[in-house]
Amino acid sequence: MIAFVSGQVAALAPDTAVIEVGGVGMAVQCAPNTLAALRVGRPARLSTSLVVREDSLTLYGFADDDERQVFELLQTVSGVGPRLAQTMLAVHSPDALRSAVAGGDEKALTAVPGIGKKGAQRLLLELKDRLGAPLGPGAATGVGTAVGASWREQLHAALLGLGYATREADEAVATVTPQAEAAAEPNVGALLRSALQSLNRTR
Repeated sequence: MIAFVSGQVAALAPDTAVIEVGGVGMAVQCAPNTLAALRVGRPARLSTSLVVREDSLTLYGFADDDERQVFELLQTVSGVGPRLAQTMLAVHSPDALRSAVAGGDEKALTAVPGIGKKGAQRLLLELKDRLGAPLGPGAATGVGTAVGASWREQLHAALLGLGYATREADEAVATVTPQAEAAAEPNVGALLRSALQSLNRTR
C-alpha cells in the first residue's frame, strides 16, 4: 500500500500528475480540484490509494487523508468503481457527501455524472451510518487556489475529463465566469462544483 507520495511535480495533465519520487516519476490519477493546487516544479504531497486490477496498477491521489478514506469507502458500494468514486469527490467535498448521506439527499448525489436515481438510493442505503457526521466548516480541504490566468483552461479540461462535450464545457465555463471574476484568486475546485451544478440543472 502506497499511503502517500511526496516530491517535485514533474508534469501535469487534465487527470494526472507526475510526482518525482527518488528519481522515479509516479503517475497519479487526480480529480481536477486536486490538480488545481499543483504547480510544475513545485513540491507536493498527495495522499494516495493504489487500485490493483488484473491488467493494471493505478495510483489515485488526493489532497488529504480524509479524501482518500472517503474514496476507499465509496468503492465498497456495489457498482462504484475508482473512477466514479473520484468523480464524486470532484463534485462534492467529503463533508458534502457526509451531509448528503446523513440527510438522504438524492438530488445531491444525482448531480454526479454517472449516478442516477437508483444509484443514489443504493449509495444512501449502503453508506448510511458509515461515512460519519460532517467534520464541520473548519475542516481542512487541502485544495488550494489556481492561478487566475489559467482557471478557464483548467476548468474546461476538467469538464472534458469528466466526460462532458466541448459545447457543454464551454457553456459551463461561461456560466461560472462572473463567480471567477469576482474572486481575487479563482479556486478551480469551487468553480468546478458550480459548473457541474449548472450542467445538472440544464439536463
